[in-house]
Amino acid sequence: MQELIKQIRDSARQLLEEGKVHCVIGYRQGSIPMRAQPYFAYTPEEADNLTWSCFCTHNLAKYLIGRKEPSAIVAQGCVTRNIAGLIQENQVKRENIFILGLNSPGMIDHRRVQARLPGKIIHEVLEVSDHLVISGPGFEEKFLKRDVKRDNCYTCTNRNPVIYDQLIGEKGEETGGGNIDKVAAPWEGLGSDERWKRFQETFKECIRCYACRDACPLCYCRECFVDESRPQWCGKTVDESDVYAFHILRAFHCAGRCTDCGACESACPVGIKMRRLTSKIEKDIREMYGFTPGLDTEAIPPLSVYRPDDSEEFMRK
Repeated sequence: MQELIKQIRDSARQLLEEGKVHCVIGYRQGSIPMRAQPYFAYTPEEADNLTWSCFCTHNLAKYLIGRKEPSAIVAQGCVTRNIAGLIQENQVKRENIFILGLNSPGMIDHRRVQARLPGKIIHEVLEVSDHLVISGPGFEEKFLKRDVKRDNCYTCTNRNPVIYDQLIGEKGEETGGGNIDKVAAPWEGLGSDERWKRFQETFKECIRCYACRDACPLCYCRECFVDESRPQWCGKTVDESDVYAFHILRAFHCAGRCTDCGACESACPVGIKMRRLTSKIEKDIREMYGFTPGLDTEAIPPLSVYRPDDSEEFMRK
């Protein structure tokens, strides 16, 4: 891991010294253990603050939107897929981006780590090969990384960058080993009433903070539908009907675009498993249209194109 950090810093420093980019978007260590946070290095000296770890859960593609100056970005597989999607949707210009691509090791869910150490205060977390060594006042524990990874990292299909200008380190395993189609399986075996009941149980704790929306690189509208008042598409309360409407509308807005990066779940302060909804929609997109988002900057997302052989009869009238 230290070698990767060195390569990121050296490449970032060189790009800034040569004036090829205005800034380098990456990660730095957060103020508490098990957190990395987005960081913008504007000078060669600031490049030394960049880091890389299994706690880099933010999707940095979000920070490319609206940037006018040439920028570099540290990007693992899912982030590069979102960059490709933003290029497709004309939100980012490819010539303005220098992508420092690298393989994702699979990111850690800090909640799972903390759940294994109830009541204990974590002071330090070290990555040692396939393990985490966690210590604090009066204790030291060692966990296998695979036991505390984020759910989406188990089913990741593109750990390696799909587009990049410079490869940091070497390419590794392409998948996380899980079957992404099985994420939706629990829903598919249920009737409509039971499916609705499970949906309600999943989202009942939502506090409408919009962290999921704000973390998602697909949510770049200048005015979100939840903020509109003329017309008002969705109520602004935490009543169940308004909460459910928000999540359903947002999920369908991301249909055919979601890369299953997990940024929404990582950002949620109450730990809602939003992939239970989006996984089914994205599975339908793969099966009905043979499309996986973010793999080709020239591809046209299926819900933005007319096809004369569409299976829905009304589309041909």
